[in-house]
Amino acid sequence: MNTLEERLNKAEAMIKKPSFRKNKGLGNEVGYYIFDYPPEQELLVRERVEYIRKKNEQSDDEYHIVVFDLYEIIIEILKEKGYLEKCYEFEKKRGFDRITKAVGNMLRITAKDSLIVNYIRERTPEKAIVFLVGIGKCYPILRSHTILNNLHQVIDNVPVVMFYPGKYDGQELILFGEIKDDNYYRAFKLVE
Repeated sequence: MNTLEERLNKAEAMIKKPSFRKNKGLGNEVGYYIFDYPPEQELLVRERVEYIRKKNEQSDDEYHIVVFDLYEIIIEILKEKGYLEKCYEFEKKRGFDRITKAVGNMLRITAKDSLIVNYIRERTPEKAIVFLVGIGKCYPILRSHTILNNLHQVIDNVPVVMFYPGKYDGQELILFGEIKDDNYYRAFKLVE
């Protein structure tokens, strides 16, 4: 089995290939990929993603790597709408489960007009590779299969790679060793 460092090297090499950037997966499907890793290696993966982004930024490459931290997007939207401080108070009064549901509803997470999906769509240039990070920080407000399914409806012209702190076997996403996310059959495992 490859080490995480070896897998990250393979992933970086893969995204540089023209065939990857054409955004067509097996069976000519839109290129959605998952790079899974042990949650305890989160900091290493964050550093490597930032390294890849900066390296791309300094290159003459016509494709741009755009990194979206899903947690940061949620916080930004809450601040923008003036809800962040209200969320703290609501959680104190009503509890974690209620605030999780309220924030999810406000962000319209499962709707076609999801604020997170719109945020990503509006900020993704034509020649890009989208990296999604921060999914572990968002749980349980945002589930990985939800964001991928909703993005799949509006972003079909650029490859999307979700960095997932858990296991992905090509069928199921397992977070923190026990929590199973719903099947996401349209995503390919980026590297073994």
